[in-house]
Amino acid sequence: MSQTIQIALVGAGMFGGDVHARAYADLQRFGIAGQLARVGLDMWNRDFADIRFDLVAVATRSEASAKKAAANFKDLTGHEPRAYHGDEPWTDILRDFPDLDVLAVATPDHLHTQPILAALDKGVHVITEKPMCLSIHEADEIIDLAKRRNRVVAVDMHKRYDPDHLRIKNDIQNRIGAPLYGTAYLEEPLEVSTSTFKWVESSDPFSYVGPHWTDLIHSYYQSKPVSLTAIGQKKRLVRDGINAYDAVQVRVDYENGMSINYHNNWITPADFEGPVNQGHEIVGADGKVESDQQYRGFRFWNNGGGSRTSNNHFTRDVARPDGTRGYLGYGVDSLTVGLAAICRMKYHGASRDDVASLYPTAEEARITTAIVHAAAEVRDLNFKYTQEGKGAPVTARFGADGITIVDPMRASEGVEGVFKKVYDRPL
Repeated sequence: MSQTIQIALVGAGMFGGDVHARAYADLQRFGIAGQLARVGLDMWNRDFADIRFDLVAVATRSEASAKKAAANFKDLTGHEPRAYHGDEPWTDILRDFPDLDVLAVATPDHLHTQPILAALDKGVHVITEKPMCLSIHEADEIIDLAKRRNRVVAVDMHKRYDPDHLRIKNDIQNRIGAPLYGTAYLEEPLEVSTSTFKWVESSDPFSYVGPHWTDLIHSYYQSKPVSLTAIGQKKRLVRDGINAYDAVQVRVDYENGMSINYHNNWITPADFEGPVNQGHEIVGADGKVESDQQYRGFRFWNNGGGSRTSNNHFTRDVARPDGTRGYLGYGVDSLTVGLAAICRMKYHGASRDDVASLYPTAEEARITTAIVHAAAEVRDLNFKYTQEGKGAPVTARFGADGITIVDPMRASEGVEGVFKKVYDRPL
């Protein structure tokens, strides 16, 4: 019996058109077995060896970009998926492919929820880019529907699979003792916010890349947030007529007593030597770990090119004898584990609960979504008060009663009480 996983990709921009498309191209040509050892799932190499993968459709907002993405995929595989375009192209895909197995969602941050819910409603598994969504209410809606439809929602939290981070999780965190405090930063280039993305006013740098770190810290310690504060700045992008935050800083306090500062921006000048600046450090009761993901000791320079660094762990090309190049790295690993879980469910009778430990789940992504949601509320209030010369006194509290915004300035705004409930279910 032919075993085929049909995939459709919605969103073919910087990440969808590169990482997702190239990963699915390799799967379409050679299957998944060759990727499994990288994520510790090679005990299923033989079981998965005959499973085929078929990217049947790719969709973007414009017709030109959809056709370009489909043509690019044909260059990689010899197979051209059907191209769809429009404001809700997933609707047509789900109609035309009633046997679709997976919808891969790589749309802008604020446009994830609608295609995810549409896919789940049709009984289709989902692999989505981070953050899963920007609202804790939407996260609950996604999780509830995924449970009812018995479908996987795998979130691309690829920093979990960085080999340095795996070493920290599986070894170093045990050596440094109980965590006390830490810092995690990811600073994106200016071109991301000024030219690559047209939707930055609907997001912010923490909502965009902060989820990588909040998820990583949660994967290390499995501890939930109890409170946070946040502040943002608007100085650089407004010069280009873009009403968006240049940078956001969020401090999250956790049940286990640790406090982590998350720093993110998307205004790093083009002259910076790396694609992004990123790293994190954690101080424990018995030691400290520092991990610089921007500069790992690999540097080069050339006439006219300046001094550069590269992250050879995220993705890399591997030359094949036929002249093509394989595509692997921890940027692909997060997609692999989601697809492995889906294969287990479709072909080996595994339940949704059976495979939940294999991939970053929607339930885990809910923690990050709660942080992103609360941080946005607190950030905007603190920005407003700071502009008025009143400081940044607003915080958020997480508990059994949900998420509460604590705003001491409410009285001066003519509102009774300092507490504002934004969510009433426990994390």
